[in-house]
Amino acid sequence: MLALVLGGNGFIGSHVVDRLVSEGHSVRVYDRSSVEGTEFGHSKVSYCQGNFDDHERLNEALDSVDVVFHLISTSVPSTSNLDPVSDIQSNLVNTVKLLKVMEAHSVQKIVYLSSGGTVYGVPEQSPIPEEHPLSPICSYGIVKVAIENYLHMYSRLNGLDYVALRASNPFGPRQGNSGIQGVVGTFLWKAANHQPIDIYGDGSVVRDFLHVTDLAKLCVSAANSSNVGSYNAGSGCGHSISDVVDTISRVTGAALEVKYHEGRAFDVPHCVLDISKARRVFNWSPTIEFEHGVVDTWNWINKQESACNCAGIENSSCIA
Repeated sequence: MLALVLGGNGFIGSHVVDRLVSEGHSVRVYDRSSVEGTEFGHSKVSYCQGNFDDHERLNEALDSVDVVFHLISTSVPSTSNLDPVSDIQSNLVNTVKLLKVMEAHSVQKIVYLSSGGTVYGVPEQSPIPEEHPLSPICSYGIVKVAIENYLHMYSRLNGLDYVALRASNPFGPRQGNSGIQGVVGTFLWKAANHQPIDIYGDGSVVRDFLHVTDLAKLCVSAANSSNVGSYNAGSGCGHSISDVVDTISRVTGAALEVKYHEGRAFDVPHCVLDISKARRVFNWSPTIEFEHGVVDTWNWINKQESACNCAGIENSSCIA
């Protein structure tokens, strides 16, 4: 199987590439950033550099491909409402164009990373099953739902074999320190640099955290499967933001300074996913418990900090 991983040099994408390589698949990566200078390059992987809207380059990258992993998103929930038009253009429109190019190359399989944290909106039940109404309250979630609908349309009309994975809150090694997305990674990087942690609301917001290697395993299992549709991808367990802070304090041994801010309207108060369907269909289960995953991520961050210190680089510049 020749897999094209869109966003394969990113946090989640690089772990999907690792998993594909470990299973002996041929891999081609398409990403706007270069793999040079990173820790996760593979000598047997073909790397193509280009933007998601560069359809000429994408056309070249799709040659002879068997399956596409679509892991690209140009927005995050916290920023998508600032410019919904850009969110629609860069994510929805470009994904529909991707589907047209795939059709031209007769590529019939795609694994798409959707969002279990935003497509359901404020949940009516917990844990949330896939049959729950889709009522997103941010542009990010609305666009994810729209893309899932286009995948379904292409499946019905053109026979596209798709799996949309509604991922919860992935975390783990290689998660950046920009602070834009990823509570666990953001808080750990703050702890490493002795900076205060910002919490929006009173810390009672509950999220479902999934270690990135478990998510990567599910992505590849979905590609190897003949099943079609949308599936939740989470741990099935919830942790409040206050719980996350307590765990990080325990793991790092640091007394963390916390700054509380007014809650944000787009933050769903409680989100835990029902993953029984993915367990059954893909014979998959998450294997890394939350605290063990935090330890794993903390150890990786310490290695990055040590490498930067040895190279004489400012800590905040170590990882983009």
